[in-house]
Amino acid sequence: MKSKKKSNKFMSSVKVGAKGQIVIPKEVREMFGIEPGDTLMLLADSDKGIALQKYGIFSKIADAIFAGKAKEIYPEQSEEDSVAFAEKIKEIEANDNDSN
Repeated sequence: MKSKKKSNKFMSSVKVGAKGQIVIPKEVREMFGIEPGDTLMLLADSDKGIALQKYGIFSKIADAIFAGKAKEIYPEQSEEDSVAFAEKIKEIEANDNDSN
């Protein structure tokens, strides 16, 4: 599939390589300011699909949850589930820092 770019939107296809890797198209990396070495969070839900986001967004969410704002951010989730989510985010950060 050829890529299409329209203002702040982009559509393209990517192929999964033998090691399960994909290349994020240059236009998308530029659109979101993704640089070599950046950490991205991959979220997957069997019903909703796959999403990628820069790690910094989730770090801020985790910090807000730990600051007692879980119900403001995720009102439909229990406090315990929100804290578990925040702890997982920080665990990923710690593992990423250990590997550098």
